Parts: sequence; C-alpha cells; structure tokens
Amino acid sequence: MAKSNLQTVPDSTTLITRVKNNFQESILTTRNCMEDLAPIIAQAAAQMIQALLTDRKILICGNGGSAADAQHFSAELLNRFERERPGLPAISLTTDTSTITAIGNDYHFDDIFSKQVRALGQAGDVLLGISTSGNSRNVIRAIEAAHERGIVCVALNGREGGEIAGLLTGLDVNICVPGSSTARIQEVHGIVIHCLCDLIDYQLLGQG
Repeated sequence: MAKSNLQTVPDSTTLITRVKNNFQESILTTRNCMEDLAPIIAQAAAQMIQALLTDRKILICGNGGSAADAQHFSAELLNRFERERPGLPAISLTTDTSTITAIGNDYHFDDIFSKQVRALGQAGDVLLGISTSGNSRNVIRAIEAAHERGIVCVALNGREGGEIAGLLTGLDVNICVPGSSTARIQEVHGIVIHCLCDLIDYQLLGQG
C-alpha cells in the first residue's frame, strides 16, 4: 500500500489555537484600517446613491473570491439587505459564463469585463472593481472602459493599491485595505460591502 503524504492530524488544541489566531489577525486588520477607510467608504456610497437616485446602475467585477464578492454585493442590492425595499439595479459582470467564455475565447481573458462595460454601461453609472492585489488586468481594463463611458469607478483593492490605484481620477474612489494577507484583505472587503449596502439603504429608506 502506498504511504500517504498526509501528516498526522494535529491535536484539537493546535487546531483551536490556529482558529483563534485567524480571528485575532482579522480583528487586528479591521481595527487598524477602520478610521482611515470609514470616510472613504462613505464617499463611495455617496457616488452609488447618486447613481441610483438618477436611475443609473452599479456594475461590479472581480476574479475568484472577488468574483464571489461581486455577486454578493449585486444580490444584496437586487434582492434586499436587512430591510424590505424594492430591488436596486446592480449587475455582477462575473456571472454570465457564456459571455465570459465567448470573450475569453474570441479575444482575451483580460477583456471579459471591459467589453461588458462598453455594452452595458452608461454615463452616470458606477463601476465597483474588486481586486485584492490591485493588479488584475481585466479589472484594470474595465476601469479604462468605464472612464471612456463617463462612469465613476470605485476600486476595492488591497496592499498598496496596485496599478488600479494609479488609474483613478476625478470622482473615482479608492478603498484600499492595507496588509499582505489576501484572506485578511478579503475579510475586510466583506465588511466594506456590507457598509455600502447599509449606507445605501440608510440614505434611501431613512433610519431603520
């Protein structure tokens, strides 16, 4: 019988300690960026609220875990967050596999979001581009396409902001989560998304 490459399962105390360490690191990352990010998140929410009040929409894109975050945010807007309200116009550009694979096959994977932005985007919309590194080529091209269409961009990135941070201009907003761990950055991204949902509902529905 072939010898397993798996190590012996550690005792439960070791596993519990690692879980607690993950919680502590997440708490520390969140606490360290809360003060700096709060006014920036509010600024991003204001741009989104303005778009929604003028019958425009929010487009969202990202890769991997950030694609899941894009779908998460669009679902909270299209359905509901914590209170009953009509659905709000939001489109995750990560969900149409036929479109994504057609663009990737006929053109390039870097174009999977930018071609959708050019087809669906209108001046006054908001694009939320999510990239933990800030260097995702297809998100970068989506931002460039958004600028061509007169669309305000909100970047949700990490580390030093990457190339995306240098593309933002005018009314664009950069929500950059500092840190070296992708997991910790993504955890804060989840909080940011919920803050945006809360601020949008607060503005549209009042105190709940």
